[in-house]
Amino acid sequence: MQVHQLLKQTEHALAPVRHVMKPVLSNPIVMGIWALLVVVSVGILLRDIRRRNQALPSLMKGVWTLVVLYSGPFGLAVYWYSGRTQISHDSLWRRGFRSTAHCYSGCGAGEVVGFALLAGLLALQSTLITTLGTFTLAYLFGYALTVGPLMQEGVGFREAMFDALYSETPSITIMEIAAIGTDLLIASQAKISDLLFWGALAFSLSIGFLFAFPVNALLVHFGVKEGMMNPAEIGRDQGQAQTAD
Repeated sequence: MQVHQLLKQTEHALAPVRHVMKPVLSNPIVMGIWALLVVVSVGILLRDIRRRNQALPSLMKGVWTLVVLYSGPFGLAVYWYSGRTQISHDSLWRRGFRSTAHCYSGCGAGEVVGFALLAGLLALQSTLITTLGTFTLAYLFGYALTVGPLMQEGVGFREAMFDALYSETPSITIMEIAAIGTDLLIASQAKISDLLFWGALAFSLSIGFLFAFPVNALLVHFGVKEGMMNPAEIGRDQGQAQTAD
């Protein structure tokens, strides 16, 4: 009962956010401009990867593509700051951004599939089922993006799963509470055919990223997560290999 009251109080406190964002995220002109910005941002990303950052591992190329698809210019800015081999130096903030991007790419896919399938195609009326189902898919996608690469490196499934649970659960939890909560706050009654459904989903993904970033930075700082490899080192290693050849 107390949890229900807390949720109601939170929803009431955030009502002004809903009133501001609903007309924005359901405006065809605004969303059309956003879609164009996303397409342009993805184009810039792919061009930069093809021409200057081929040294990046295929996993990170996929991660950055999803990040920019989810968050457009914001995702591109994160890539430019922390994900290119041309960065001047590495730092806690850059490692935190790369770690968040890695988590975000998988969890974002789970959230998109969850809302599109449960609230959209199946048109489930139960907010609880939609929320739990989307949370579950976000965790599965997020863990898979950690467990899969570890197993490819020869780590056993049990050890890889323990590592994923230990290192990814805090950031995934915060990310999805923020993202799913934002989506439900703004568009809980929207249908899959409504522009608001997709606008709120896109907006909520970036909100999830922002909330998860400080968590990932702290995890990196305390050594719980490594923060993904420094892309500048990858670029130097490739350059040295080409020189040796």
